[in-house]
Amino acid sequence: MLTERLSVLFDQVGAEWVLWLLLALAVISIALAIERILFLWQHQVPVATLQTELLAALDHGQADALKVLSRYKGMEAVVAAAGVREMHRGAEAVAEVMAATMATEKKRYEKYLIFLSSLGANAPFIGLLGTVIGILGAFAALKQQVGAGGSRQALIMGSISEALVATAVGLFVAIPSVVAYNTFRTRVKRATTDTEALSAMVLAHLHTVTHNKANPVERKG
Repeated sequence: MLTERLSVLFDQVGAEWVLWLLLALAVISIALAIERILFLWQHQVPVATLQTELLAALDHGQADALKVLSRYKGMEAVVAAAGVREMHRGAEAVAEVMAATMATEKKRYEKYLIFLSSLGANAPFIGLLGTVIGILGAFAALKQQVGAGGSRQALIMGSISEALVATAVGLFVAIPSVVAYNTFRTRVKRATTDTEALSAMVLAHLHTVTHNKANPVERKG
């Protein structure tokens, strides 16, 4: 009895709403992907060039180093700048400050990625739900057509063909979302690696300065 009632309910609701839901999710995913592309483009940092410039600027002092880093808005420059500003507190404090800043920056870089990941994983299932509902409707229509004449095979094949559209749309939404997620995730990992490299360079410079101050005679020798 419960199965029959649910079958009637699904038949009445239909599967069209699933297609509209997938269409809305597709539009949202495209908008978020465009936003992430623009964000990453605006925050890109030429790390190889910046390393050379920053190393030379650090030798001239904190102000010059901050001036070099201020030209960029990316995670790499922001984290390094946070460390340079706190160099007077010592290497341990600088390392903690840069680690905390990088954690905050990663949140900015990973924004909306969870949505793209979830959509890529679940859109096929949403499409499959639409297909199942459509097939239930096809059999309900077949039941009503029994005894009315006409080709039962043609009715079934036509209804199932329409129902499978939902699965196709689900895959069409999921695949670009997965590609976008993997692309952006790779970019975040690359930015994180570059940030760690710049952070290590700042710490190395700070350790060198500290060592030279503690051993002035050895430095002259």
